Amino acid sequence: MCEHHHHCGHEEHKRCAGNDLRPAKIAAAIVVFALAFVPVIPELLKVCLFFAAYLIAGGDVLLTALKNILKGDFFDENFLMGVATLGAFAIKEYPEAVMVMILYQIGEYFQHRAVEKSRKSVTELMDIRPDYANIEENGGLVKKSPEDVKIGDVIVVAAGEKIPLDGVVIEGEASMDTSALTGESVPRKITTGDDAVSGCINTNGLIKVRVTKEFGSSTVSKILELVENAGSKKTKAENFITRFARYYTPAVVGAAVILAGLPPILTGGEFSVWIERALTFLVISCPCALVISVPLGFFAGIGGASKCGILVKGSCYLEALAKPDTVVFDKTGTLTKGVFNVTAVKPQEGITPEELLKYTAMAENYSSHPIAQSLKKAYGKSIDSEKVKDVVELAGCGIRANVEGSEILAGNTKLMEKYSINYKKAEDFGTVVYAAKNGKYLGYIVISDVIKEDSQKAIKALKKLSVKTVMLTGDNRSAAEKTAEILGLDEFHAQLMPEDKVEKLEELIEKKRKNKSVIFVGDGINDAPVLTRADVGIAMGGLGSDAAIEAADAVIMDDSPSKIALAVFVARKTMNIVKQNIAFALLVKALFLILGAVGFVSMWGAVFADVGVTLLAVLNSLRALQVKSVC
Repeated sequence: MCEHHHHCGHEEHKRCAGNDLRPAKIAAAIVVFALAFVPVIPELLKVCLFFAAYLIAGGDVLLTALKNILKGDFFDENFLMGVATLGAFAIKEYPEAVMVMILYQIGEYFQHRAVEKSRKSVTELMDIRPDYANIEENGGLVKKSPEDVKIGDVIVVAAGEKIPLDGVVIEGEASMDTSALTGESVPRKITTGDDAVSGCINTNGLIKVRVTKEFGSSTVSKILELVENAGSKKTKAENFITRFARYYTPAVVGAAVILAGLPPILTGGEFSVWIERALTFLVISCPCALVISVPLGFFAGIGGASKCGILVKGSCYLEALAKPDTVVFDKTGTLTKGVFNVTAVKPQEGITPEELLKYTAMAENYSSHPIAQSLKKAYGKSIDSEKVKDVVELAGCGIRANVEGSEILAGNTKLMEKYSINYKKAEDFGTVVYAAKNGKYLGYIVISDVIKEDSQKAIKALKKLSVKTVMLTGDNRSAAEKTAEILGLDEFHAQLMPEDKVEKLEELIEKKRKNKSVIFVGDGINDAPVLTRADVGIAMGGLGSDAAIEAADAVIMDDSPSKIALAVFVARKTMNIVKQNIAFALLVKALFLILGAVGFVSMWGAVFADVGVTLLAVLNSLRALQVKSVC
């Protein structure tokens, strides 16, 4: 049943591949068809020319119908077209039979072109497959296929070239165009020690990259695989069509048989009139518009989303994205940057902020903890390790160290209480590090995870769509409360272990409204169980977080939470288009079937109706690709 339009099977591969020959075939059929109308040609030769034109135009349709019948698949569009046109030949309506096939082939060709246009725009967007990799060998550069490059090889990427494989920059610096992966046009600078992600384009400079992943497991390869397989998961709308076809086609054929036999028996009318009406009825009944436009609509929707840097792994997820009840966020790395920075330095009187930072950073000099790292980064000067002695880490409290001959304490409230320091508890949001020198309180420093600039915009946009927003985090309650307050979230749950997050998500899924979905958004690494459990798991893919791309149903390539509202918008637009196509196709079909049955529409009209409806539905589907303006 029109299956070959969107999914080439082995048998019908030739028809899919043979679309380039279709214009020539149509032209040849029209020439032979026109010859049959030359007045001097004898009657028998005319019939032969009509039949030749018919075979040129419709041979492949008859062949496919025959192959499908041998497989036990009787009721597809090829069968309907074959029966109707051969029937027209049987009642000596030769020109009509030929013209039906020619018009049908013209319609098929235009549909194919529209599908190709949709496919091409997705392929263009995903035009990130590298053609070659430059490997350094014997002092020169050798071009190799990315599949042949091994882990540990050094590749050279010049300005204007794509990075063929994932790796680490070992020499040089360059500006990267990441738009094919993230949908973002702002270039990203990379230098020695940074990750180089395949699929990005080097816009200036020359870099050397040590390969860390083989081509098969590189970012670019995974994304291409995602897009290629996006159509494999069927939605309810697509399943509806498969079920519909199973009942619809036999019903139509049965109705045509009754229409051909019953009225002439009851009314004593001519059989030929009613047989022709039955054959016209069969031609009108072909549900091409539905079968082509629905999968094409989803395909275009997935393509439209990926233009904005949102990869959706299948049309069933696009359908679920269109009807969210609740969006559940992980905090660190999703709503916040997951980067700890010093956000406040509050010294006591008589102490300068520089002094407070210096003593705290020096005491933390040997620690590799993110908090220690952010203190050293804020201090910004190199620390002479000779001046830091007798460092003792006090588990769950902080650090005691001898800095420049003075005893420095740096840690939490427990540390201050343990050493009976006269301090004042801070009410700030984030992690507070208190400091004391030789038993005297110096002040405190606040370190907090930075909220993404985009997070507030994301929550506002979701609220406009009347979606409930919830945050789940392993962080302490006060930090979570502050984040929820700043962002205006509806609900939050703090101090959760990964398994607690699954439990909370289960609760939210139980509470959701009927036929609605719960979406979970996480950074994918420790969130894999939750991503898998949600109706739609969205990963903040960043530039190539493997666990995220694997576990999620959709990936946001540039880490912007506001893209979630955009994904909902694209999904809703796609679903509206699909519903319009189903309603439009069924209404027009019903109208023309009635008109055909009572003899108001000829077979020519029937084909025009079929081709016209299909083309309009296909053009409507292509609107789902047009989303760049809202990205």
